[in-house]
Amino acid sequence: MTGHPVSAFARRLLPGELTSGAPVPGGGGRVRRSARDWVVDVVLFGWAVLCWFALYDQVATKTFLPGWLLALDPPLGAVACLSLWVRRRWPLGVALAAVPAAALTDTVMGALAVIIFNLALRTPPRTAGAVLLLHFAATLPYVLLYGAPHDERRTVAAFVVVYYLLFFVWGSLTRVRRQLVLKLREDAARAQADHRRRLADARRAERRAIAREMHDVLAHRVSLLSVHAGALAYRAQRTAAGEATPLGDEEIAQSATVIRDNAHQALEELRDVLHVLREDEAEDEDEEEGPDGSRGGTAGAGRRSDPERGAGDGARPQPDLERIGELVAEARAAGQRVRFVERLPERTEGAGGCSLRPQLQRTAYRAVQEGLTNARKHAPGQPVEVELAGAVGEGLTVRVVNPLAAGREGAGIPGAGAGLTGLRERLEIEGGSLEYGASRDAFTLVARLPWPARGRETGP
Repeated sequence: MTGHPVSAFARRLLPGELTSGAPVPGGGGRVRRSARDWVVDVVLFGWAVLCWFALYDQVATKTFLPGWLLALDPPLGAVACLSLWVRRRWPLGVALAAVPAAALTDTVMGALAVIIFNLALRTPPRTAGAVLLLHFAATLPYVLLYGAPHDERRTVAAFVVVYYLLFFVWGSLTRVRRQLVLKLREDAARAQADHRRRLADARRAERRAIAREMHDVLAHRVSLLSVHAGALAYRAQRTAAGEATPLGDEEIAQSATVIRDNAHQALEELRDVLHVLREDEAEDEDEEEGPDGSRGGTAGAGRRSDPERGAGDGARPQPDLERIGELVAEARAAGQRVRFVERLPERTEGAGGCSLRPQLQRTAYRAVQEGLTNARKHAPGQPVEVELAGAVGEGLTVRVVNPLAAGREGAGIPGAGAGLTGLRERLEIEGGSLEYGASRDAFTLVARLPWPARGRETGP
């Protein structure tokens, strides 16, 4: 069991078994005594010794007992008192060793109460019950037949039974209570471990979401920058080799403007992502510490952040189906030959002019963006076909197809290689699917998303 933190002051006031992390009271092994344990041991030893002195004076009055038994009574009682100092480590052994003394002597009565209590507290119930029956079997016959005057034997026997049962039940109840405390502490430690694991899982999910969003936002813009810069470098190399005319001032200005605009848009989109992430951090802090000062991270652990939300607080408009046309226009401006086919219902009220919820529209936008980026990286100069089709109740399908670049290397644009993996995760979160692969000299990417009726939609 994971040890629960206990203050030094509380450690002094609790039994050693409750601060040592033992699975059950008396569960084996040596337990270091706490300050409270030392006080209890001294008090109980003093109680046993006082009882020994009080009963020692009465031994000589029992003239009906043989002399050897009267001589044996005080030493056995004294040994039983001394055995109390080792009762915590060997509860069963001390209880078994006390059987002869309990059966034959009176001075053991004070120590016997502590021994029986300790037996029930630190020994498994079945074992403790068997030892208690052994005590009864050894003590009651002696009391009924020999150990008391004839007219008092039944009274003494009843007293002995009640005496044993009183301290045995008391010890058993104390054992149950301590086991309950240990169980509650174990449950609390397990709940804390589960809470930490859920937080770690939530943080990993947040990092994956951030990585996907950063890839989607930056890969597209950076690939456009790389294409424009590569075109300038290629033209400059051909000019230096005398194979092309030098670029005019107007062409250089246009190319520089395109590169600058794409760089600015990349920075703007990155700023939007960071802006929302800072908002998420503030919300996490609010959830971690509520208005009453309590720690409430469990709710935050189950929440999945959306780095693209927050369009109404100063951030740029978020991608939707209408902005896919702008995305295609940017690709065409970069020199990509893109054929865009759209087969969607007539525009209605709502984000993107359709009834599909905004999060699904953003996912469709990212699918088109990833398809165009991959075509630019791995099949430069090849035509690309983008098809967007769907209807309410039938779902939304995004298809991006481009011929493979036969015998040609890619554009040399670096990438993490995780774009399609992140897109698949994004689609699966929304209940969609992703299929991609090369067949018949063409690479095809197909993303499918659900498009339920408005009354049946769930989620943001």
